[in-house]
Amino acid sequence: MLSQILYALPFLAKGFALTLWVSLLVVVLSLIAGVLLGVALVYGPAPLRWAVRIFSDTIRGIPILVLMFFVYYGLPAIGLHLPSFWAAVLALTLFKTAQVIEYLRGAVASIPKGQSEAAMAIGLTFSQRLTYVIFPQAFRRFLPPWINGVTDAVKGSALVSLLGITDLMQAINQVIGRTYEAMPLYILGALIYFAVNYALSLASRRLERRFSFIRE
Repeated sequence: MLSQILYALPFLAKGFALTLWVSLLVVVLSLIAGVLLGVALVYGPAPLRWAVRIFSDTIRGIPILVLMFFVYYGLPAIGLHLPSFWAAVLALTLFKTAQVIEYLRGAVASIPKGQSEAAMAIGLTFSQRLTYVIFPQAFRRFLPPWINGVTDAVKGSALVSLLGITDLMQAINQVIGRTYEAMPLYILGALIYFAVNYALSLASRRLERRFSFIRE
């Protein structure tokens, strides 16, 4: 068993690096897009709010696997051909963006309206109210669920192997095809995913304890 694990480590290391790269891209891109669309959902004009709401509700209602296959196999039907890597990143980013939109909406909606009204009373502009009053308080409530949601991105990245991308999961399957010993490698893979997600969960709990109460 030990010899099989030692043989597999170089392959798993390459796959794990790709898993982290996919997860990082998804987390960063979805954070940027989700924050922008979340602000549009809360403060945008009615047509823009409806468009963002339809996008968020639709994407969150589709299983990630179905969304990934739709992006990879469906977009070529309209002439848009993406490499498997970017198709997987796009699908995961779309799904994660829909979640970030809701994280931000909930965080901003939790801030008492009196805060914004008081900021208006002292003459702050809209952008100043967001920058100095709303967002600093909403950040405390946005961060813990977002960190917790990052673990979903890491776990969801395992699905990219279904598009032939050699991530950690695909690397495990390739090594199993050579050694014909599945259980030790699946256990090792599970431990790697657990280590990453457990570290993120610990960070989420620490942030939640720190920011669970807002001092007035």
